[in-house]
Amino acid sequence: MAKHQFQTEVGQLLHLMTHSLYSNKEIFIRELVSNSSDAIDKLNYLRLTDEKLKDSYADWKGEINITFDEADKSLTIIDNGVGMNEEDLISSIGTIAKSGTKSFVEAMTGDDKKDSNLIGQFGVGFYSVFMVASHVDVISKKAGEETAYKWSSDGTGEFDLAPCTKETSGTVIYIKLKDEEASEFAVKERIKTIVGKYSNHIAYPIFLNYSEEVTEELSEEDEKSGKEAKKTTEKRHEKINEATALWMQPKSKLKPDEYNDFYKSISHDSQDPMAVIHTKAEGVSEYTTLFYIPSIAPMDMYRADYQPGVKLYVKRVFITDSEKELLPTYLRFVRGIIDSEDLPLNVSREILQENRVMANIKQASVKKVLNEIKKMSKDEEKYALFVEQYNRALKEGAYQDFTNKEAILELIRFKSSKAEKMTSLSAYKDAADTEQKAIYYIVGENENVLKNSPLLEAYKKNDIEVLILDDKEIDEIITPMYGAYQEWEFKDITSAEAPKVEQSEEAKKEVEEKFEDITKKIKDILGESVSDVRVTTRLSESPSCVVKDAGDAQMQQMAQMMKAMGQDMPETAPILEINPDHEIVTKLNGLDNDSLVSDVSWVLLDQAKLSEGMEITDAVAFAQRLSRITAKAL
Repeated sequence: MAKHQFQTEVGQLLHLMTHSLYSNKEIFIRELVSNSSDAIDKLNYLRLTDEKLKDSYADWKGEINITFDEADKSLTIIDNGVGMNEEDLISSIGTIAKSGTKSFVEAMTGDDKKDSNLIGQFGVGFYSVFMVASHVDVISKKAGEETAYKWSSDGTGEFDLAPCTKETSGTVIYIKLKDEEASEFAVKERIKTIVGKYSNHIAYPIFLNYSEEVTEELSEEDEKSGKEAKKTTEKRHEKINEATALWMQPKSKLKPDEYNDFYKSISHDSQDPMAVIHTKAEGVSEYTTLFYIPSIAPMDMYRADYQPGVKLYVKRVFITDSEKELLPTYLRFVRGIIDSEDLPLNVSREILQENRVMANIKQASVKKVLNEIKKMSKDEEKYALFVEQYNRALKEGAYQDFTNKEAILELIRFKSSKAEKMTSLSAYKDAADTEQKAIYYIVGENENVLKNSPLLEAYKKNDIEVLILDDKEIDEIITPMYGAYQEWEFKDITSAEAPKVEQSEEAKKEVEEKFEDITKKIKDILGESVSDVRVTTRLSESPSCVVKDAGDAQMQQMAQMMKAMGQDMPETAPILEINPDHEIVTKLNGLDNDSLVSDVSWVLLDQAKLSEGMEITDAVAFAQRLSRITAKAL
């Protein structure tokens, strides 16, 4: 027998499980039964497609068996699925392989009470057993292999692994329950209730095996004669679930609770979903889809190695749960089932990506999901919860999915310079002057900073609404790619090309000539810190602002993308615009004091940067300049 150390992160997870304060500990049965169902799914597929396994598993039927022993305070869950070998046991249980579990560990704070609440948001599969177990043995044999292995652990720093004997493929999980605290899970009615609640529509039969004392029925004569009834112990093998694929049931026969419980069994979530979308298509392509939108976004949603949430079946035979192309990536939060009648059982990843049947299913599924989200948007309160979780994903979709771009743009919600609540593009257009013909926006990292940006002054003065986009990481890259919504172009007000207060060419020329010397002087002082200095009509209260040249927008987007990939790329210098009507600028124009002009020029730049939430090059120099200017003013 060889001893192995748990990966550090698994150790953290197991510490949480063994000390868990989570009240709903019964979910460990749901998690283990779900794992068993997945293992049977995989063997069912292999026996139909793998020549080596076809003959030996020709008469095989998948099933899950649960036994319990009240006296021993133990529970055993057995499946006849694909099984695991030594390598599988180490990678599946000894280390964290799934990105979702990694995200769970990353979200842990070290506070057992707070961390226990995370379990409800995200099932942690096998590890949940240590909420109730003092010791666990896993005996498994992989289909097509000769050697079985026994994995044993008490959930602390290490586990034992050794070869053993097992006749058939599959997995046996023996759970020694913690004393009185967990003994309720070795009681017949408790197990039946939990399986009925979470696993009723697992597609394979779940049997409960137990011994029951039976008392002999006596006749009236025997009772009168004082004969004592004999007691015998009989073994029971009771099916405790429906074992039908829920998604194949007619919608009219299914209750909300049944939909919700099935969702929990496939998603490992403990909350009810936000929405259910059940579709049966007949005609050229025959397929059934059952999709769910979780109430809380999956923890690994923004990881590159996220776990997809949709399982593909062909005629009720499981094919894959790891294919990310079943739905577009922006809908990666969707959980559920696609079951096709037309795809071949041995469908490969390449065939999936090029197959016309699959393309039609995908296209129709996207429209169904988007229609459901649109229906949800009619309920303002409910939709606010959706937006909180998935607005960012929809923004991705508006530039990824050209076919559905307009429909997705209608679903996105935006913060606004005018509205307290988030607004839609449709509401923005309805509230705007019809002559406007543009959707104005400003991008940054802080909502408060953006709402108080000097760049908004001209828009406020002219009663023009500006969308406040404070998720800079994504907004700066994606929003310019939207192009237009219902023929209204998106326009970034931080661009030098953004419209300003109307001004005649004659008046514009007059102002530029009047301030020509001072703009040139400021440009010489600031050097490479700015790409240009010019007067502007976009300001009414502030003395200056910084904007980006329209030609540099793509360079800035590239810089953001490079930064996201961990590579540095120098950002282009901004344009400094000065307000010719502001007292500071008018007094600076024609001032015969080079040192003061220099200090004020730098302060105008740094102050404008700070107003936009940007970093200034030298905070100490900025403070010194302010001190010198203040001293002269006094």
